[in-house]
Amino acid sequence: MSASKVYFTDMRAKNGDNLLSKLQRLIKTAGIGTIDLQDKYVAIKMHFGEPGNLAFLRPNYAKAVADVVKELGGKPFLTDCNTLYVGGRKNALDHLDSANLNGFNPMTTGCQILIADGLKGTDEALVPVEGGTYVKEAKIGQAVMDADVFISLSHFKGHEAAGFGGAIKNIGMGCGSRAGKMEMHSAGKPHVLTDLCIGCHMCEKICAHDAPQFKDKKAYIDHDKCVGCGRCIGVCPRDAVAAASDESNDILNCKMAEYTKAVIEGRPNFHISLVIDVSPYCDCHGENDAAIVPNVGMFASFDPVALDVACADAVNAQPVLSNSQLSEALEKDQEKHCHDHFHSIFPDTNWESAIEHAVKIGIGNREYELVTVK
Repeated sequence: MSASKVYFTDMRAKNGDNLLSKLQRLIKTAGIGTIDLQDKYVAIKMHFGEPGNLAFLRPNYAKAVADVVKELGGKPFLTDCNTLYVGGRKNALDHLDSANLNGFNPMTTGCQILIADGLKGTDEALVPVEGGTYVKEAKIGQAVMDADVFISLSHFKGHEAAGFGGAIKNIGMGCGSRAGKMEMHSAGKPHVLTDLCIGCHMCEKICAHDAPQFKDKKAYIDHDKCVGCGRCIGVCPRDAVAAASDESNDILNCKMAEYTKAVIEGRPNFHISLVIDVSPYCDCHGENDAAIVPNVGMFASFDPVALDVACADAVNAQPVLSNSQLSEALEKDQEKHCHDHFHSIFPDTNWESAIEHAVKIGIGNREYELVTVK
């Protein structure tokens, strides 16, 4: 297989130019215009940031992409799915409030925002994963699958389980419904935190398998009946139903790759990653630590695998910023520094597992040709 082309532009902007114009020039040069966007619904998948986090991509970047889509005749919308964990984006109403708080609205982005898996995270499409080792049928937010064209707009940064969060993380984990996220994180089945349970029986009403049972007015999950769909997690008003979160990091990465295949296979797709504000943790955190390396630039490709590898290589080629989690990790144990910045921060992670599995199941190529756009 020949190398995939990955297009790159740096973060320098001279008088008369600006970064938003450079982003638009990048994606046009990378070939977004070769996709038939005329009158097509175009999902732009991004992360709106957990309230309190300031490392997420600014809405200005989303507008730059949406404006190009509209210029080419498409109908763009920004989208993400609800989170599995308790936080500011666990249901569509809170999610939209969080997006607005962080500056995302139709005026600032030039398009509408849809939470793909609905009000409670239960609006999902069941998508077969051909050749999947771990996932036979991915649970993807319905609005993502309803779109004619899929574009990912990713903030490339570290991640405590995946190693880094790039295109595969943004697509695979991000497009999973709450039940889909549980499937990726967990080899087990949900359980009830009895101190939070109020005995409202909402879990019982949503379950098609009679798995929620009650004792002393508190729910518990009969795992012999439970099929692991996770709908009880979405409907619980007190967040008393929790996933096991017991899957290994390598298998988590492989499942994300298989979910990515479910999202992009069979329709036009295009991918953009911004390697800026490279925080050690995901934007799902309600805070962000200092960047571990200087800002690198913006990347785009039709190949999400090559894109992730190019971004990882670019980060690993950067100097370590002082007073960062990375610099502290290296000061504590310089001998363990393997010139992989993400592994140096999170030694128990292996981002290569996602790349290797993605190549195996045919969603991309790790070999890339870097094309610089001025």
